[in-house]
Amino acid sequence: MPEAKKPEAEPEEIAAKTDKAAAAPADKETVPGGQSELTGLFVERPESTTVIKGKNVTFVAKVDSSDLLRKPNMKWLKGKWLDLGSKAGKHVQFKEAYDRNSKVYTYEMSIIKVVEGDAGGYRCEVTSKDKCDSCTFEVTVEAVQEEQPANILDAFKRSGDAGEDAGDLDFSALLKKREKKARDEPKEDVDVWEILKDAKPCDYEKIAFDYGITDLRGLLKRLKKMKKVEPKKSDAFLKKLEQCYSVDKGKRTQMHVELHDPNVQVKWLKNGVEIKPSAKYVFECVGNKRTLTINKCNLSDDAAYECVVGEEKSFTEVFVKEPPVTITKLLDDVHVVVGEKVEFECEVSEEGANVKWMKDGVELTKDGKIRIKKDGKKHTLVINEATIEDIGMYYVYTNGGESKGELEVEAKELEVLQSIADLSVKACEQAMFKCEVSDEKVVGKWFKDGVEVKPGNRIKMSHIGRIHKLTIDDVKPQDEGNYTFVPEGYALSLSAKLNFIEIKIEYVPRQDPPKIHLDTSSTGSKNTIVVVAGNKLRLDVEITGEPVPTVCWMKGDTVISEAEGRVRVETRTTLSSFVIEGAERPDEGQYSIIVTNPAGEDRAELTVKIVDVPNPPENVRCMGVGEDTATITWDPPKFDGGAPIKGYLMERKKQGSSRWTKLNFEVFESTTYEAKKMIEGVFYEMRVFAVNGIGISQPSGNSKPFMPIAPTSEPTRLTVEDVTDSTCALKWRPPERVGAGGVDGYIIEWCKEGEDNWVAANKEPVDKNTYRVKGLPTGEKLLFRVVAMNIAGRSPPCTMKQSVTIREIMEYPKIRLPRQLRTKFIRKVGEKINLVIPFQGKPRPVVNWLKDGEPLENKSVGIRTSDFDTILFIRSAERDHSGTYTLSVQIDNMQDKADIHIQIVDKPGPPINVMVTDVWGFNAALEWKPPKDTGNTDITGYTIQKADKKTQGWFTVYEHNRRPSCTASDLVMGNEYSFRVFSENICGLSDEVAFSKNTAIIGKTDLEYNKPAFKERDMSSSPKFTAPLVDRVVVAGYSTAISCAVRAYPKAKIVWMKNKMIIGEDPKFLMQNNQGVLTLNIRKPSQFDGGKYSCKAINDLGEDEVECRLEVRVLKEKKEGDEEKK
Repeated sequence: MPEAKKPEAEPEEIAAKTDKAAAAPADKETVPGGQSELTGLFVERPESTTVIKGKNVTFVAKVDSSDLLRKPNMKWLKGKWLDLGSKAGKHVQFKEAYDRNSKVYTYEMSIIKVVEGDAGGYRCEVTSKDKCDSCTFEVTVEAVQEEQPANILDAFKRSGDAGEDAGDLDFSALLKKREKKARDEPKEDVDVWEILKDAKPCDYEKIAFDYGITDLRGLLKRLKKMKKVEPKKSDAFLKKLEQCYSVDKGKRTQMHVELHDPNVQVKWLKNGVEIKPSAKYVFECVGNKRTLTINKCNLSDDAAYECVVGEEKSFTEVFVKEPPVTITKLLDDVHVVVGEKVEFECEVSEEGANVKWMKDGVELTKDGKIRIKKDGKKHTLVINEATIEDIGMYYVYTNGGESKGELEVEAKELEVLQSIADLSVKACEQAMFKCEVSDEKVVGKWFKDGVEVKPGNRIKMSHIGRIHKLTIDDVKPQDEGNYTFVPEGYALSLSAKLNFIEIKIEYVPRQDPPKIHLDTSSTGSKNTIVVVAGNKLRLDVEITGEPVPTVCWMKGDTVISEAEGRVRVETRTTLSSFVIEGAERPDEGQYSIIVTNPAGEDRAELTVKIVDVPNPPENVRCMGVGEDTATITWDPPKFDGGAPIKGYLMERKKQGSSRWTKLNFEVFESTTYEAKKMIEGVFYEMRVFAVNGIGISQPSGNSKPFMPIAPTSEPTRLTVEDVTDSTCALKWRPPERVGAGGVDGYIIEWCKEGEDNWVAANKEPVDKNTYRVKGLPTGEKLLFRVVAMNIAGRSPPCTMKQSVTIREIMEYPKIRLPRQLRTKFIRKVGEKINLVIPFQGKPRPVVNWLKDGEPLENKSVGIRTSDFDTILFIRSAERDHSGTYTLSVQIDNMQDKADIHIQIVDKPGPPINVMVTDVWGFNAALEWKPPKDTGNTDITGYTIQKADKKTQGWFTVYEHNRRPSCTASDLVMGNEYSFRVFSENICGLSDEVAFSKNTAIIGKTDLEYNKPAFKERDMSSSPKFTAPLVDRVVVAGYSTAISCAVRAYPKAKIVWMKNKMIIGEDPKFLMQNNQGVLTLNIRKPSQFDGGKYSCKAINDLGEDEVECRLEVRVLKEKKEGDEEKK
């Protein structure tokens, strides 16, 4: 076998050569591997590579951010436009890391299980504000190759070591050794691919052998990519659709094509299904350009689209990028007791988005204990019956964010509500041990002297709610012993003793006085019995005496009967039982038992005390708040349930929410509590539970809503605005930091200089930023400060740095005349005048008004004066109010004056002596004199109107004519005209009008009108179709019609044809012509009626023709039915 001239190349070397050959002609500035030259941002660039199909590949790019002001933005692109960020998932994965020491960002892109479609050119772009850098790289995908044996003779070797026939064939001894040839001197690099491009396919194998290329399949794929196939020119499309389009979810995208024929019809298909026009899909047709617009794109629009023109098609693909889903409401930490339900809740930015719940790096899925709920944007993780093993940090992930929340589970303590009691019973009686615990789900076991008790015919065990019972019927001596109840899962046991009483009958001939054997030592207090409300009390009292004594139970002076009832007495021969079913608070009190017989009497007193859970606390209220804290206080319950209050439990919730959060698990003894870790600006409500030895009370009423809030910062810029002998006017600016509570008002305080005794100037906060402090000592030096108040309390004070002497300051009088009063003040008759003129001066100056040098005595002119301004008021101005008004302000011998010129104007009177002075041609000259009454102002112009004697209609000739004369032009010959004139000033036209004393007559002249000759328009035209026939697809058996429109004069003759054959008087076809709209009706077409239809219009001036294609389709169901009949 001949030896190759060059050593066998590795696949990586072949790919490198290929990349070099393919990239070199494309861009002279690129370097081997298809990368762009560095512009300063990339520290490390991704390199081109060849990957075997099904393997994973990772590309790494590093960016130096030491000179960047913000984090750089990295994009991975395939080709020129496809953003791979929208394709992130199991196949394409991205990773980002940042080294704080070197300030280098590391970006990784991994392609999992590479497929052939991943081959091609890639580009990564990094941008940061005004800086940008990019580089390119290639990915080549090769098919999986089966390993060939290094020596072809190995394929013929046999396996086995037994004998000659089973041994391997080895011909190596027959081969002659060949001397090693000296290695050829290295030759210049030859571009193998250029040779292969120009060679014939039959020479590929020889060239590959000569240059050491063994992967012939990869060679052929590479050559196929390198060959440029010139696109076939389309007969229908000038410009086809782009290869693909990318659009963000919810945005709009447009696809354009350009056609050779502007009149041709197009079809748009989505995944092979025709698209119908709608609000979402909009078709546009402008000339030879066709546009498909897709509005409000969603994930269902991510599909393949086609534009069909006749038999030709243009394909494209639309990629819809979904924006990252962010978490809008983060997870909260949860603290529960063992056995309670846990709920972690979050909200995301998109409805129906997928989230992933994890704990300790393990994804959580639905099972019997864990439930995952999704409600719109709200996602909830529910853990039923939390255990200690559930403690940990829980995470929720979306493709645009994450949140975490910690779960704390506290072991639940079992509380004994009623313990079992010792019993003393006689033979054949029933013994019953009963206890009550706080948890209904707790189960337990009964033991006698350390041995578990098993149920039997006489022994029965029951568990109803929180109550556990052990009942022993027909008690025998062997039943005596110590009985214990042990709850499962708790280090707790309840014990009691069963005493068996033997009955000994002795004959005593003498009488014994009655005796009460009352034992209440187990209750803790002598002759006092404590019963939990709702429980049953049964007090068995042994009685002795001969003969059998009579028993009487009494509460106070009331005898308790032995009848059936809630409170009753059960009496036997030597035993009297006092029973209360479901003890209530009224059952509490002093009870007495009296036994009598002929031998005597015995009496015993006992006290029954009913204990219960306490009443709820009262008057829960917020006493103060901080930035994230609040101080809550309440009053103890009025009734403690008969047992001392051990403490309180607190809960809080946000206003409007129904979810209460526990604040403490250990009882809190004080009636004042500071709640922490609250959100500023959010309203909260609190409630409190009281706890005693019996249990937990009902919750108290909710407190009034309160808001954790911090006091504002101090007010700013406190300055003095005015000082008198006993007052001081202050002003200030609001605090710079107000917070969520706002500002309710301000408190102003003052004190003498050198002292620290601050006196509040106002009891209630003031809303404004100014305040005049009154009742100050004259001549004292005082300091002032201002405090802002809100629900959180007082802010830090803003104190004036320098003291203020309380003394009136002499100030010269001065009038501050407004700008509009410095010139003549003009108003119309009947208008209202209200002049406010401020002045200054201390003490308060004396104000005087004069008109034209005389005291102002007109009652229609009102004057009002305050400490700092004076007002002149006229309700309805008259012309006699015009004049010069003089205002003077005076303090002692100091005075200031100001003159105000008021002019009241009215409409003018009519002009005088209007005359027509001359008439010539079609013109007339008019003159008049100005009016006597100008309205107390200048005349601004005149309005002249004319009227002819026939119509008596007035028409304006001139407006705003300034001179008392004018010339009326364009008068009509043969008419006689009269004129009238209005005078005008700033108030408008005069109410009266002056008429001309004479008229202007326009004489006739000899004129002749030559009427032009009428030329009739030629309407003749050859036939022209204004609306063509349109291709149609119809269903067989359903009547249809095709229409077009034609314009022609004289009227054209219409000929319908099918496949170039004239349609005659066939009853299947009905031809109609309505005002140039031509319609061919086809009755129940069949497949034979399909074909090319044309319509020809003919008249003397020419002809025109249009055509269309009609396709008749048969329903599949109909075809199958016909086949079954056959």
